[in-house]
Amino acid sequence: MKAIVVTDRAAGTAGMSLVERPEPDAVKLAGLEGASYGDVVVEVHASGFTGDELEWPSTWTDRLGRDRTPSIPGHELAGVVTALGYGTTGLSVGQRVFGLTDWTRDGTLAEYTVVEARNLAPLPGDVDFTDGAGVVMSGLTAWQGLFDHGRLRTGQSVLVHGAAGAVGSMAAQLARAAGAHVIGTGRAAGRPAALDFGAHEFVDLQRDSLEDIGGVDLVFDVLGGEVQKRSAALIRAGGTLVTVTGPPEARPADGVAIDFVVVPDRAQLGEIAQRVRDGRVRPNIGAVATLDDAVAAFDPAMRVRGKTVIRVRP
Repeated sequence: MKAIVVTDRAAGTAGMSLVERPEPDAVKLAGLEGASYGDVVVEVHASGFTGDELEWPSTWTDRLGRDRTPSIPGHELAGVVTALGYGTTGLSVGQRVFGLTDWTRDGTLAEYTVVEARNLAPLPGDVDFTDGAGVVMSGLTAWQGLFDHGRLRTGQSVLVHGAAGAVGSMAAQLARAAGAHVIGTGRAAGRPAALDFGAHEFVDLQRDSLEDIGGVDLVFDVLGGEVQKRSAALIRAGGTLVTVTGPPEARPADGVAIDFVVVPDRAQLGEIAQRVRDGRVRPNIGAVATLDDAVAAFDPAMRVRGKTVIRVRP
């Protein structure tokens, strides 16, 4: 099969290449020899890619810290199940699925990949594979930040940083659909996109005063640094700051600050898929490329706002 592999952490995208790799062994996976419990083989139709993924330790080492290069990056996929591992339940061969793969396994920038079945959800037939791959990471991150950690409720106000980006735009849409008042932030060029994706208001972080918005119940942070510190002071009593940038650098005077790493969740993927189907949310896809052109698409100089999705199959 064709796959993108990375071999040199210091080289960035220059260390990525398109190669031939063995397909996953469906015979072993099916339990006929050397059973692989709870796994499935997925024929990948579309894969997402996160811009800073080449900086993650899990791209280069396994859970014991051992080098695992050459490794296949990418952890967001939409595709079709082609084989079931021993003991696998809840999915069937030929089923359309989408989901998030394990961080320390070979990923989704390949024609086939092996995934734990519990990390996948059925992809409705009327949701395109490109859209399915485009909402996995951003959708789960936004959902978990807003509802699991932020406890967002109808009528509350939420400040969404990076509201024109892949994750921020999903957070803005989900928060608005939940009945919250959404204030988006970013650079001036992102204003139209942030408002289009659901923000009621927009703050230009380079020109506007963040403090002028008054108090908010929840801050959804993807920026960290000085913006996070200023945002903490805006949180009302009992409010929450959630961030994906690591341990919080600032905390509300009378509230909580939480950092989290997104985790796979089949039920939440189902909720997100339903919202895509009925038009309440849509993926923010900035670029679509083929597997043959994937390396060029990941070049930082070519990166665009929104999610980059690789169509592995037409």
